[in-house]
Amino acid sequence: MRFVESQIIAGDCAEVLRNYQDNFFDLIVTSPPYADSRKATYGGIRPEEYVEWFLPKSEQFLRVLKPTGTFILNIKEKVTQGERNTYVIELILALRRQGWLWTEEFIWHKRNCHPGKWPNRFRDAWERCLQFNKDRKFNMYQESVMVPMGAWARTRLKRLGKNDVIRFDSQVGSGFGKNIANWVGREKAYPSNVLHLATETDNRSHSATFPRALPEWFIKLFTQENDWVLDPFVGSGTTCEVAQRLHRNSVGIDIHQQYVELAQEKVKPLQRLLLEESGTYGRTRKKQTKRAKQKRIK
Repeated sequence: MRFVESQIIAGDCAEVLRNYQDNFFDLIVTSPPYADSRKATYGGIRPEEYVEWFLPKSEQFLRVLKPTGTFILNIKEKVTQGERNTYVIELILALRRQGWLWTEEFIWHKRNCHPGKWPNRFRDAWERCLQFNKDRKFNMYQESVMVPMGAWARTRLKRLGKNDVIRFDSQVGSGFGKNIANWVGREKAYPSNVLHLATETDNRSHSATFPRALPEWFIKLFTQENDWVLDPFVGSGTTCEVAQRLHRNSVGIDIHQQYVELAQEKVKPLQRLLLEESGTYGRTRKKQTKRAKQKRIK
C-alpha cells in the first residue's frame, strides 16, 4: 500500500519552506491575499509594500521548485482613487529580476461574477493566473486538458474548399496561417489561455476561495500522479483537496490556525495499492508455466 501525502502546516510559508530541500516541488499554485484585501484575516498588505512583502516568500518558491516545475500565481489588481493599481505589474518585474521567467498569462473568466454598477467602469469578470518558470524547458502535459471540438467542427469540416486542404496564409498579411484539413476526424482540441470557470459559493468558512476547477486544471496540465504540489497560501485547503483526489502529493501552508484546521478536515490519508506491471506479471507466468511443463515431461 502507498499513501498520497497531504501535509497541512501552520506558519509563514517563507519560514516553513526552509525545512524543504531544493528542487522538491513539481508545481506551486496559489492565490495569496491581494493588496489591501482581507484585512480582518491577513492584515491587508498595502499596495506600495506588496512587492517587498512577497519577494522573501517567492525566493523560497524559487529554491524549492524543480527546474522542470511551474509556479502559478492567481492575483488581481485593485482600483485605487479611480485607476488600476500597478502593484501586480511591479511584482511581475520584481519576480523577473529575482530569477523567474514570466512564461505565460492565463485569464480566469468568472462566468458568474457578481453584478454591480460603477460610474467609470464595468464589473470585474476576470483574474490573472500568471505562469512563472525557472527554466524554459518545463513539464507540460497538454493532452490532459484538451476540450471537445464542439458543434462547429461537424458543419465546418463537412465540406472543405481548396484553401482548406493546404496551409492558407492570412490575406491581411498578419503572418498567421491554417490548414483546416488537419482537424478532420479529431474529437478534441487544445484549449486557449482563457479559462471559463464559475466561482464557488459553497465554502462559507473562508473569505476568498477559488473554485476547485481552477487548481485542478493547472494540476492536470503541469503534473502527473505522485508528483508534489505546493500551495503556500492554502486557505481552506482547496488545492490540497483537489491534489489528493488526483493522486498527487501536496503541501499546504497558511499562517492562520483556523484555516489550517479547516484544510486538515478536507484532506485525509488516501491509500493506493501499487499493482505490478502487467508485462512483468506475464513474463513471470510464462516462466512458471515452462517450468511446470518440464517437470511433467520428466
